[in-house]
Amino acid sequence: MAENLKRTPFYDLHVAAGGKMVPFAGYEMPVQYAEGITAEHLTVRRGAGLFDVTHMGEFDITGPDALAYVSYVTTNDPAALEVGQVQYSCFTHETGGIVDDCLVYRFAGKMMLVVNASNMAKDWAHISRYAAKFDVKLANVSDQVALLALQGPRSQAVLQPLCPGVALDAIKYYHFTEGKVAGVQCVISRTGYTGEDGFELYHANADGVKLWHALVRPGGEVKPVGLGARDSLRLEMGYPLYGNDIDDETTPLEAGLGWIVKLKKPDFVGKAALEAQKARGLGRKLVGFTLQEKGFPRHGYPVWVDGQRSGDVRSGIVSPSTGDPIGTAYLPMLVAKPGKRFEVEIRGKRLRAQAVETPFWKKGSHR
Repeated sequence: MAENLKRTPFYDLHVAAGGKMVPFAGYEMPVQYAEGITAEHLTVRRGAGLFDVTHMGEFDITGPDALAYVSYVTTNDPAALEVGQVQYSCFTHETGGIVDDCLVYRFAGKMMLVVNASNMAKDWAHISRYAAKFDVKLANVSDQVALLALQGPRSQAVLQPLCPGVALDAIKYYHFTEGKVAGVQCVISRTGYTGEDGFELYHANADGVKLWHALVRPGGEVKPVGLGARDSLRLEMGYPLYGNDIDDETTPLEAGLGWIVKLKKPDFVGKAALEAQKARGLGRKLVGFTLQEKGFPRHGYPVWVDGQRSGDVRSGIVSPSTGDPIGTAYLPMLVAKPGKRFEVEIRGKRLRAQAVETPFWKKGSHR
């Protein structure tokens, strides 16, 4: 491991639990534990698993113009949020390309942006560029905040005894509250990246180990889950991953994220470019697909449409939940619709593929 990699408060616990530690977004993180990715994946689908996602970034925005500022630097409309509500959104360049996707939290006295670890420095530089136009104060609090994600259909049953002062059933999906979990002060957010019910618990770094031990107990039903299963769970739901499905060269309209682009807002970074793209029509769109033959579609494998090279597989796995080879790719608009056929090249052989609707896994408990 490179000496400059960061460690979360849970590093020693990951190692003790048999975590296979790998470099990820500047941190040493567990990609899996002893039972393996498939077992961890199914633990989340059927019970409750715990992820360390402390590497995610958190930016606090305060001041009289906090709401207006966040509205300007994100594509969605945070003015539609109530206090205690969360919104999925993204930052775009002036060109319309995606800087990053993010979550927007509306508190009584601030806004909080949660960003991807690998993009933290880029995101901070991007949003800081526009701060002078507004009466706001920006604070990167990422190094002060630890984050655990408890995910799975058993999440509420597991968590509720640990927070008797909080009625978890009253927290709607994509809403949050503040309270104590096992004596640790937390932002308790009913959000996640798995398609299952669950809670993301933001708390101070110093309290992390105490919270972990309250959730992962010897003989208990909650098991630690690594980044490998986090990726397979999100792909089964068709959730985009930055760097694979979305990036600086893709727009939210192309990525099927038009629902988080509010062109009726007075203005936001990238609005003009996205309006122009919508007016002239899209040339391509991100779609889900399944292979019609046995194979393992991986990121970067060539995609062929009518005998012509048409980009690459963006994300791909054999689904642990269904056993099907699934993936995503950008396709020309004429074939970017369910039922259309194309090919994925795997080790020199072109295999038949078919575009399908996402999510691939339609039985997630949050639904």
